[in-house]
Amino acid sequence: MAKQREKTRSLVEMALFAAIIVILTITPLGFIPLGFMNATTIHIPVIIAGIVFGWKKGALTGFMFGLASFLNATFRSASVTAFLFTPLKPGGNFFSLVICFVPRILIGVAAYFVYAGLSKTIKKKAPSMFVAGVAGSMTNTILVMGMAYIFFAKKYAEATGLASVDLVLKAVLTVMAVNGIPEAIVAGIISSAVCAALMAAYKNRL
Repeated sequence: MAKQREKTRSLVEMALFAAIIVILTITPLGFIPLGFMNATTIHIPVIIAGIVFGWKKGALTGFMFGLASFLNATFRSASVTAFLFTPLKPGGNFFSLVICFVPRILIGVAAYFVYAGLSKTIKKKAPSMFVAGVAGSMTNTILVMGMAYIFFAKKYAEATGLASVDLVLKAVLTVMAVNGIPEAIVAGIISSAVCAALMAAYKNRL
């Protein structure tokens, strides 16, 4: 009976996180305006799942994020770089699926192991959660943009109007710095706050 309750609770948790990811993907709630840019928050549920529920559920939630990205890029997005996340847009291929899913899956995995390692080392949950949130976010940014450069440098240059492939690396590094770092900080702040609340709630319920 206890195992059945645990299984049911796990399914409900995953369904809830999937619903949150879908809502963030298709609504403006997935972005926080910072003045000079809009920081995406869509990856934050993946980070939270990894920290609170472990790397396996973090990976599963990341897969859900990847699936939402694939469907959005395929059927809704008008972005000139949508091909990076779906092979069903002109310019896309198998590596579009790699970019779409692998970084997303590794968000929760990275967040979990960074949190687990730091919490044992420094014995403080709050800073460990913050750093884990930053690590999870940067994992996504670095892998997505890095793979975009490795697999699609020429097509990326053509789609974004860059004069040559040589400028793609500079553009990718700029995105990592200008978008990636603020997003990582936002992810760290939100993730640490939500994870602390969830862990306290679970502890009180037991």
